[in-house]
Amino acid sequence: MMGVDVVTFGCRLNTFESEVIRREAEGAGLNDAIVINTCAVTNEAVAQARQTIRRLRREKPDTRIVVTGCAAQTEPEMFAAMPEVDRVLGNDDKMRAEAWRDTGTAFAVSSDEKIAVTDIMAVTEMAPHLVNGFQNGLPRVFVQVQNGCDHRCTFCIIPYGRGNSRSVAMGAVVDQVRALVEAGYAEIVLTGVDLTSYGGDLPGSPKLGFLTKQILKHVPELKRLRISSIDSIEADCDLLDVIADDERLMPHLHLSLQAGDDLILKRMKRRHSRKDAIEFCAQVKRLRPDVALGADIIAGFPTETEGMFARSQDLVDECDLTFLHVFPYSPRPGTPAAKMPQVDGRVTKERAKRLRATGEAALRRRLDTEVGTVRQVLIESATQGRTEHFVPVAISGAVPGEVRALKMTSHDGARLLC
Repeated sequence: MMGVDVVTFGCRLNTFESEVIRREAEGAGLNDAIVINTCAVTNEAVAQARQTIRRLRREKPDTRIVVTGCAAQTEPEMFAAMPEVDRVLGNDDKMRAEAWRDTGTAFAVSSDEKIAVTDIMAVTEMAPHLVNGFQNGLPRVFVQVQNGCDHRCTFCIIPYGRGNSRSVAMGAVVDQVRALVEAGYAEIVLTGVDLTSYGGDLPGSPKLGFLTKQILKHVPELKRLRISSIDSIEADCDLLDVIADDERLMPHLHLSLQAGDDLILKRMKRRHSRKDAIEFCAQVKRLRPDVALGADIIAGFPTETEGMFARSQDLVDECDLTFLHVFPYSPRPGTPAAKMPQVDGRVTKERAKRLRATGEAALRRRLDTEVGTVRQVLIESATQGRTEHFVPVAISGAVPGEVRALKMTSHDGARLLC
């Protein structure tokens, strides 16, 4: 193998950054290398990365393996201790060309010093990276507008992997979107770690809603714009205006709710209440009645009783959620929640299973309402597309990248059929 192969775990932000990694690493002259871009959200994500590293070493014993990403930032010594790993690169370092040049030099001299991880908390600015395309072949692409997080939810290790909140200047974001549209991409997804904190570090403190308006104004050729996971308590008036008034912003929002019980939310150190979540969802529904809402919810957070869990489960109906991303609670070393009284692991798994079943039922209800409608479907591959509401559609015989008006005739419980 020549060049650089990047294996990506975790979030949409990592997907974008993997394209930058590939470009910078190859530009630095790296050859015959595999980069593992890790996630640190759960213990399972870290374990999957370790398993992948071991497997790749068995399959490609002569290939150099570099580990980077959030887990590499938070646990560099653990990865450096793995004999399969040649280099551990920090989360800010992975985005810099000089770090990849240094990595190539380290390979050349067979350096025993594996770890090249700088202090992520010292990073205060965010350099824009212009990406002209993605190698995953999808017509939907991600644009990084923000990184890091200033909040300290008690369960979350990510601020220690990503640093404090910092934003990409609006002009650079607009340029990136325009370049991708000119390259033929039909749908752009704005992404970040704490997306609704966008702009707080920029001159004039512009917010996400204003950025969204500027993109839609200055890139009129853009067909579809999406916003990835947001914190509803930070949603600004401009963002709500765009949701209500511009059809190019897709009617689909994913919310960082995490729980439906006020005491658990307080112990998580979240900034919204159960009432806040329900009222926000109702407000968005009034502005865009057909909107599809998704949410992250954690099952089995420390001290969670059955009654507390039931209030989280009830949010699916009370917020009219369509898509549910369920996380069984995973204690991350160094976080306050890891020191709280833990729920038995078997109970956590069982609650997560019930919560997923609730989410599957909610999706089926949405699918029922979609039958008979005509939707604008972005063709992702030879077998699947997505509606404006991000509902999956089984297709055949269409060209990836097209947006086609299709009538939904039925569904199979997971996807619409046309």
